[in-house]
Amino acid sequence: MFSLNFRGLALDDSEVFRPRVHFSARCTTVFVLLLTVWAVPAWPRPAKTPLQAREAIVAIADVHNDFDDFVSILRHTGLIDQQNHWTGGKTTFVQVGDLLDRGPKPREVMNLMIALEKESAQAGGRVVALLGNHEMMNIMGDLRYVTPANYASFADADSEKRQKAAYDEYVKWRNNHPSLLAELAQPMELTEAEWMARHPAGFVEQREAFGPKGEYGLWLRGHSAVAEIEGIIFLHGGIHPDLGKTKIEAMNNRIRDEIKAFDDSKQYLQNEKLLLPFFNLQEISNVLQAEVIAEIKSRVPPNGERQAKIQQILKQGDWFSVRVDGPLWFRGYDQWSEEEGAAKASKLLEGYKAAHIVVGHTVQKSGRVRPRFDNKIFLIDTGMLSSYYPGGRPSALEICSDNKLVAVYLDQQVVLLDAAKPSPQKGGAAQRVTTGDASPVPETAGVLPAERICSAATAAPQ
Repeated sequence: MFSLNFRGLALDDSEVFRPRVHFSARCTTVFVLLLTVWAVPAWPRPAKTPLQAREAIVAIADVHNDFDDFVSILRHTGLIDQQNHWTGGKTTFVQVGDLLDRGPKPREVMNLMIALEKESAQAGGRVVALLGNHEMMNIMGDLRYVTPANYASFADADSEKRQKAAYDEYVKWRNNHPSLLAELAQPMELTEAEWMARHPAGFVEQREAFGPKGEYGLWLRGHSAVAEIEGIIFLHGGIHPDLGKTKIEAMNNRIRDEIKAFDDSKQYLQNEKLLLPFFNLQEISNVLQAEVIAEIKSRVPPNGERQAKIQQILKQGDWFSVRVDGPLWFRGYDQWSEEEGAAKASKLLEGYKAAHIVVGHTVQKSGRVRPRFDNKIFLIDTGMLSSYYPGGRPSALEICSDNKLVAVYLDQQVVLLDAAKPSPQKGGAAQRVTTGDASPVPETAGVLPAERICSAATAAPQ
């Protein structure tokens, strides 16, 4: 006889099983096999991998070429290191538009965003760069807020040569369009000095850079205006209530189509020698309006395609991407009263099945992120470019995995909404964040990575 003793065989956290069993040698092999099949399900299995908590989302509003402050808030939220490389891990970083204009360093800001978009993807994170009205303005050549310093940043050793060649091309164009020039509502430059003053070194390069094939123009044209992430809608200006039934994808497609239509029409009219590549939007509009009048007076039968391209550009004021009630320009969330906005915000969110809307565009005079309408809408443009917006400062809105929303400044973090606690909008005060010792984060505090800001977002005593 062959004896097998099983002592203390634990099966799936049940009572300990202690049999004493005697088998003949002939049965041993069969029994061992049967026992193996029977016991396998009882062996400890790998625990089911729990659903991973949502990674943090960090949203930053209008930068306006303020590279230094942009870098400061990115470092403070732990998204980049001292060498400006991505350290945000799997965090989603949303920039809601207006990287451009007004401030001193457009190329540095654009280059950083392009680099972070690539680096974040490699780390499992994501950069969501959205179009603002100033991106649209640069695409179309509305250069009212581009400064001489901005143009200068695009200049190189050959800029003077390009500038002179562009002027010569302009003179040739003038000589070929006497009837058009006679109908201009606003005369164009008559002297070389006037032209050079309005087209400084770097101007031609800037227009090329934001063209359809340019370094920045190509990148911008590949981005959307509106994004929905984890039930939160992000965009630059806002969704007007009249657009509440328009799908987000439809909004993005419409703006993308308008940009393509502008590019195609402009290229067609350049091929027709009616426009020059470096004309700004004001020059384009003036020339096309004059051309329409000149063609009517000439009594020459118009070219249908040519007329269609001209009218397409002249009607750009009605475009979805340019209208004051469009998603890039709308300011109603800042202007509505609480009573008026509460109902409208609720209806918008209900229609999109979203929890919040986050926008930039309208600078908050307090220099603080502003929740409105019972925390349904967050206005996060705090005037980062303080040289242009007195009292402004860099900031970010951090949305933690537990739906805690934290306003992040360089000197403190303020809990705006904590799903586990009474809302500040319903009587509770907004709460400063501490690092765990119940003391507010001082201005000299070190960098708090994104995940630490969320985990450290506990209320300080008021």
